[in-house]
Amino acid sequence: MIKRQNLASYIIALVLILALNFLLPRMMPGDPLMAIYGDEALIAMTPELKAHLVERFALDKPLWEQFGAYFLALFQGDMGYSYYYNAPVVKVILSSLPWTLLIVGSSLVISTFLGIVLGIESGWRRGSKTDRVMLTGLMSLNGFPDFFLGMVLLIIFGVIMGICPLAGALTPYSGLSGLPLVLDVLKHMALPVAALTLAHLAVSYLLTRNTMISVLKAPFMLTAQAKGLSQNALKYRHAGRNSMLPVVTMTGIWMGRVVVGALFVELVFAYPGVGQLTYQALLCRDYPIIQGVFLIVTISVLLANFAVDLLYPRMDPRVINAY
Repeated sequence: MIKRQNLASYIIALVLILALNFLLPRMMPGDPLMAIYGDEALIAMTPELKAHLVERFALDKPLWEQFGAYFLALFQGDMGYSYYYNAPVVKVILSSLPWTLLIVGSSLVISTFLGIVLGIESGWRRGSKTDRVMLTGLMSLNGFPDFFLGMVLLIIFGVIMGICPLAGALTPYSGLSGLPLVLDVLKHMALPVAALTLAHLAVSYLLTRNTMISVLKAPFMLTAQAKGLSQNALKYRHAGRNSMLPVVTMTGIWMGRVVVGALFVELVFAYPGVGQLTYQALLCRDYPIIQGVFLIVTISVLLANFAVDLLYPRMDPRVINAY
């Protein structure tokens, strides 16, 4: 269970996110409708539509009443209307969000799993040639941003070797279905996922390695060795399991950076996710889409951290009283 104080902190953070998303367009100079919908949308608006939107957003009323109308609209799933896409913002974002979740989720799982395994092996062999090679290689990778690794992978595996597609999430007009469709999706997502995995692998690796080195010196490890347990049992069941705990905490905190990295990687591979949608919205000054993306991304990161807070006491019963 999570303590009430921690739950209250998440609720306060959610309210602050909603307030920031509400206030940003209204803090801009000029007509609030212009800030919310952009110049081009207002040009196409009829006086009747403009009056309707003013009434809908309560723009002729005090700020607190405007926030109430904004919150009520969000509660009903109404995040505004995109005049560029001629569709509700929620519908536009939900059409792109699954692609982003696919590559973000895949890269997060792969990078965390590989980082833990490599960190355990490296920490267990501290000072060996294997440890030095892994430490040097992953530290070098950690210096490159996601989009740069994406461009390198695209040039090598897409342009030079021709193994992977250069852009998109599906082969256009292929008419695939079933297993061939799944394989086509996996083929298109391979390079974006690889770029994100390589960019974020070093974080979980270094954290696991350093924790592993500390855990190996703990008294309970000496007790486990005295019992005559096998090397694998010592390495994974005792030392490795305790080394994973900081990585779980880090995953929730690191979620925001992974999502932001994915937005840039999508531009490199022209992947039809939220990053590509945001870029197009910025070019067209489609402010409702930008606001919607900001809201969904920040709430997703908040929920990821909340899930980590719920999971951590189950992994380490010693901290359950703190929750």
